Amino acid sequence: MNIDARSDGTVGKALDLLDLVARHAAPMRFSDIQAQSPHPKATLHRLLQTLVSQGMLSYDHDAHTYALGLRLVQLAHKAWSQSSLAPHARPHVDALARLTGETVHLAQMVSGQVLYIDKRNARDPVEMFSQAGKVGPGYCTGVGKAILAHLGEAELNMAIAQQSFHRFTPNTLTDAALLRRDLDRVRDEGVAFDREEHEPGIVCIAAPILSDRVGVLGALSITTTTARHALDGLVRWKPALQTTARDIAKAAEAWRFPAQTQ
Repeated sequence: MNIDARSDGTVGKALDLLDLVARHAAPMRFSDIQAQSPHPKATLHRLLQTLVSQGMLSYDHDAHTYALGLRLVQLAHKAWSQSSLAPHARPHVDALARLTGETVHLAQMVSGQVLYIDKRNARDPVEMFSQAGKVGPGYCTGVGKAILAHLGEAELNMAIAQQSFHRFTPNTLTDAALLRRDLDRVRDEGVAFDREEHEPGIVCIAAPILSDRVGVLGALSITTTTARHALDGLVRWKPALQTTARDIAKAAEAWRFPAQTQ
């Protein structure tokens, strides 16, 4: 995937290069990066040198390859630890994972897409797309739909306009009208379901994390496989899921909006 030439100046160009290296499954040679970059060779070389000198990229002199640097990892860890949701949700996510024995996800929404900010694997782990730090689609994931359903009208319209509506499976919702109808059900039922919409064999039940003061903070889901549980069977976790989502909202609110003393 080529990166676009943008008008964000040097910082924007450097961030685009970090994104490019991060998307690649293995360290990249200069020629690989150049093939996907719009920048002249000299500009590209200068940007890469700067990123390496700042610790945002590392350079392997033997293999002649670039990879994400330790400083970037440290910054990512600090960003996660300072999140208004993830650290305060951690004990609640742990407890829900112990109770269900299944995978639990914590997510927030960024530009209409789902950012997974925490995850607990099932007792018997299952390979799936979601990982903490990964970005997934909003329209065909349980956490995405749980968040979308509780956005204000203007925010929802913008978020829906940002969906790709790519068909991942036969069950994927592929247009805005179908998604809006499903979001009506989410509001009525208080939970969202992923009905094998993003990955075959993967199902989940998700609940929004709602703040009385600022609206939807994120979403929480319990994810499993059709080999373990029928979709209808996930409903038995609804009470525990919703209780945990409320507990996380209270913990996050207490941190963001501490009680004022008179």
